[in-house]
Amino acid sequence: MTEAGRILIVEDDADMARALAEACSELGYTPVLETTCAAGLATARTGQFPLAILDRMMPDGDSIDMLAELRHAGTIGAILMVSALAHAGHRSHGLDRGADDYLAKPFAPEELRARIRALVRRTKAQPMDNDFLVFDGLEIRVKARTVHHGQDHIPLSPKEFELLMYFATHAGTPLSRMQLLEHVWNLHFDPQTNVVDVHVGRLRRKLEQHTNRAWIHTARGAGYWFGPDGA
Repeated sequence: MTEAGRILIVEDDADMARALAEACSELGYTPVLETTCAAGLATARTGQFPLAILDRMMPDGDSIDMLAELRHAGTIGAILMVSALAHAGHRSHGLDRGADDYLAKPFAPEELRARIRALVRRTKAQPMDNDFLVFDGLEIRVKARTVHHGQDHIPLSPKEFELLMYFATHAGTPLSRMQLLEHVWNLHFDPQTNVVDVHVGRLRRKLEQHTNRAWIHTARGAGYWFGPDGA
């Protein structure tokens, strides 16, 4: 098994860890199990993982607090949180802090496997040969995950960058809130929160502040669409 075939699991419950590991193995990946946040973060720094699966409540803290460090390590393709803390507020908090998906315990094995497949597929789908997307001076550097306008760097959160990437690869196409939930947050249900509108609003303001142009537009009754100055 190659290094790219490893999936990091951070889970201290033995039965749950076994279930997660079995799902990864059934899909052809090598599970690497850690039982504390500290150990999980240390292992994440040892190489590339297309996916990390994190339980929230760990012996040494809430794994939600390690999301930023995991992202900063740059070795994790996507992050799936699994937790019994699963009301809408918990899910929204996890997604806002940087998780790509949030699965409530208990869950059906087939749903877990489907989430793993979807997250890994999305990681692999990132373009590797075309590193730049350019729109009238707005430059999106895909591998570096940075955005620039002229000499100006536009700071975006990980989720804002993913949102911009989805917009940019569907430029000119109206995208519904449900489409954005499915493809940016990997949610296949409406969490009954305004998480999409909040993130779109933040991204829209940042782009406008740094470029003095409008890039994200409201499609009445449909959602949002991306394009320079409504072009």
